[in-house]
Amino acid sequence: MDIKAYIQSGIIESYVLGLTSAEESAELEELAPTFPEINEAINEFSAALEEKAFENAVTPPPATKQSVIAAIKRENLTEDIKPERLLGDQAPIVPISTRGLSNLVAAAAVILLIVSTALNIFLYKQYREKNQDYEALLSERQTLIANNEVYQTQLKEWQTAAAMIADSSMSMVKLTSTTGKDNAATVFWNTKNKDVYVMVNKLPEPKSGKQYQLWALVNGKPVDAGVLNPSCSSVCKMKNTPKADAFAITLEKEGGSPVPNLKAIYVMGNV
Repeated sequence: MDIKAYIQSGIIESYVLGLTSAEESAELEELAPTFPEINEAINEFSAALEEKAFENAVTPPPATKQSVIAAIKRENLTEDIKPERLLGDQAPIVPISTRGLSNLVAAAAVILLIVSTALNIFLYKQYREKNQDYEALLSERQTLIANNEVYQTQLKEWQTAAAMIADSSMSMVKLTSTTGKDNAATVFWNTKNKDVYVMVNKLPEPKSGKQYQLWALVNGKPVDAGVLNPSCSSVCKMKNTPKADAFAITLEKEGGSPVPNLKAIYVMGNV
């Protein structure tokens, strides 16, 4: 038996508070002699409960204490034993003063109110702690689910790209840096249907308001082949290009440009 899980199930707290069923109480009392941890857990919770009760105790007004003592004294002085009520060896029936009884009930009610308040505060704190733990786990779970969805989407994109690249009609054009740095990209051009795809191997993160644009060079003239979508993380589909002698990528204003900025060519490669 996993005694640690049994203790952490809340059975100890319910037992101390008198909330367990007869079967649960009997089971716990049967296990206690075998597992000292159970008695230890009961004592710890009882001590904690008592400590919380005293921490939050409200001292009753001095008049309450004196009322209780006076009521007890009156009970001792006003006992009225009537011999004629005795039956055989039975003890005499002692009538209790209604006023004294009401005072005792009032005092007991005050004490119960104090204990109840302390218990409510303790249980509320326990509830808040457990609720916060639950919310933290729920948030972590939602984050993991969101991350998993992103990874699944990326995996599907790469699987699609792998199948596309394996097509015998696909021509691969490597674009190398023109700036002396290690920038690189790869263009996949389908020689049959003329579809064009780009995979960015390494390009600097564009500044705000800027976007990379692909160009096809046809007879020495640049033809717009589309802007690279920043959200594309694998192989990005570009514009269909019927003819091309070479491909190049430049950094243009966001949304693209009708003509390339020749001073901002990052990579280029011949077909």
